[in-house]
Amino acid sequence: MPGCLFQTLAVPAANDPENPELEKPPAWGKATRDTGERLLLQGPQTRSSDLARAVRIFLELIKGFRALHFVGPCVTVFGSARFGEQHRYYQLGREVGAELGRAGFAVMTGGGPGIMEAANRGARDVGARSVGCNITLPKEQKPNPYLDRWVEFRYFFVRKLMLVKYSYAFIALPGGFGTLDEIFETATLIQTRKINEFPLVLMGAEYWKPLLALLQDTMVREGTIDQADVNRILVTDSPREAVETIRAAVVDQYGLKLGKARKPRWWLLER
Repeated sequence: MPGCLFQTLAVPAANDPENPELEKPPAWGKATRDTGERLLLQGPQTRSSDLARAVRIFLELIKGFRALHFVGPCVTVFGSARFGEQHRYYQLGREVGAELGRAGFAVMTGGGPGIMEAANRGARDVGARSVGCNITLPKEQKPNPYLDRWVEFRYFFVRKLMLVKYSYAFIALPGGFGTLDEIFETATLIQTRKINEFPLVLMGAEYWKPLLALLQDTMVREGTIDQADVNRILVTDSPREAVETIRAAVVDQYGLKLGKARKPRWWLLER
């Protein structure tokens, strides 16, 4: 309609027989196409269903604990799933994985493609242990082919717990919402002393410039964080500098023995 700021767009109706693949969009708010997840996010349910869901979450935790108990000292690498093999950040991730492996660390990632695959691949290149914590998504994320061990999770919060629980340092390469979530959750755990001051490294300095400006020029200035919170973060494009910093912190400061892992007990069906 001439002169109108808004026009009505022709949107195909859900369940349109001419569009058989079109699914009904989820309701606004706490919605997901997975029925179980939708119920979890929609507040109180029946006592029995909440109990059953709590048991499922508990069993997923146990599955993660059993699968990752013997992986040895890890460093977790965060980063986007969207970078292809030829991208400069994929190549950087592969170098990081190899450098960590040569230093004696197992490399843990979210188990998917992109930066995660690159870091796992770098570990595989040098014969180091390569571990993945994959997540089931509406568009299924398949584990990358460079994993020695991987475990799949339904709940993001369980997966994030595993990525933190078994790691002594954290490296974040460029990524999106998921990577930012992982960076800030890790930074919060360090800031609040829920975990020791294990190193947090940002790689891809140019990419992180706007984020660092927000931290330094806005959040520190307004007093919502301290300068010490920013100083804890190492920003570098050098895999060697990143790994040397991590090694110095966790070996020299905390006395971690690299290369040592617990041995499975067959009578507990461990492997």
